[in-house]
Amino acid sequence: MRLTEVQGVGRKRAGWRPDKLRDHREAHGLTLEEAGERLRLLAEEAGLEVPAANPQTLSMHETGESYPGPPYRRVYCLLYRATEPSLGFRPALPGEETAFEVTPLPEQRNGSHVIAVERALTRIADGGGIDSYGWQQRVMEAWKRRRTGGDPHKPCVVLVGGFAGSGKTEFARFLTQLTGWPLVDKDPLTRPLVEPLLTALGAQPHDRHTEVYREKVRPAEYAALMQVVYSNVACGISSVVTAPFIAELTDEEWMQRLINKCSAQGVDVAPVWVRCDVESMYEYISARGAARDAWKLECWNEYLQTVDLDLRPAVPHLVVDNRLGSAISLADQARQAIKTMSP
Repeated sequence: MRLTEVQGVGRKRAGWRPDKLRDHREAHGLTLEEAGERLRLLAEEAGLEVPAANPQTLSMHETGESYPGPPYRRVYCLLYRATEPSLGFRPALPGEETAFEVTPLPEQRNGSHVIAVERALTRIADGGGIDSYGWQQRVMEAWKRRRTGGDPHKPCVVLVGGFAGSGKTEFARFLTQLTGWPLVDKDPLTRPLVEPLLTALGAQPHDRHTEVYREKVRPAEYAALMQVVYSNVACGISSVVTAPFIAELTDEEWMQRLINKCSAQGVDVAPVWVRCDVESMYEYISARGAARDAWKLECWNEYLQTVDLDLRPAVPHLVVDNRLGSAISLADQARQAIKTMSP
């Protein structure tokens, strides 16, 4: 992912306070040059493509001439150990500013990795009929057991779904890093088969919106994905599975078949829906620059007709509120804290 600016920012962002970004830099005793160097290092450590991050760019952020794109905002939060609201990028979501502030002082470093993980997991809320607190504790225990051994729970299949650009893959990777459970990601897993198949059918390899894809390719794509999941289930292995799952999570019969198959093998199923807002989805889709997203960006209004922000799974599920990137920012904080405490 490249750290880029939001193109064509000609309007004032609601609640944007660029002066707060400067205040944080000065409070940390950093010059623009020093802040840029640290941003580049943090971006590299976080797996983001290293940006120019020169003093001119940072100055434009601090004076309000240019609004930082999503990856820039993520790395700023890591640099200053702060949230987007506290850095002035946007207003806080209800309860976010007090409940999810992550600013550990150096003398509080001991144990901060545990606190950061706990705070990130609080973004997982009950979406209807499931014990969110109990599941948060389960993930925490799985993370801790990676160092102590032993697992009192049954294996679990975690389905992480959401619309394009919602942050589902980032959150799935976060869960994988905590628990050690393997990540089953639809796109890299099926793309080597999907693209040649689309080409053979006379369609574009990056087509994800026509009837050819929806009727002839998508069913096979998801069938292949679930075969990998069922292979893990048969071995009693927990998995974190990420894909949009728009049709699947909302199909009660499909979900019940999955739950029944897993239950027969002594495996639990935890559907997770990643909630996001339209503006953030557009930013993240633009920033990642994937060829499969070209049609969405070119025909954004048409694509939005297929997006239902109120859509939820048809069975008991968990919800991760990633509106305005809030959940992913906390996951970044937790990953950084974990890395700091690693031997």
